[in-house]
Amino acid sequence: MEKDYISLCGPIEREEGKLVMRIPLDAGGEQLHIVSRGISKIDGDDLVVTIPHWLAQKIGVGEGTVVYVDDRWGKFNITKAETQ
Repeated sequence: MEKDYISLCGPIEREEGKLVMRIPLDAGGEQLHIVSRGISKIDGDDLVVTIPHWLAQKIGVGEGTVVYVDDRWGKFNITKAETQ
């Protein structure tokens, strides 16, 4: 059975004092934009998702942290990647 959601992994960056994740539109950012409205914007060929400070604290992420994002269940989900 083929999955019907987008799931990507990447680092959190700091831009203009905010924590963000840049996702190329052609790698799934276009589909993730649908479920991340209000916390994201299109910047050139990327979807830029702003990670609110309260959420970053809650899930224990910061600049350089690798996270997974997906659109399962019709919403934007973000989880910290496991470290080994």
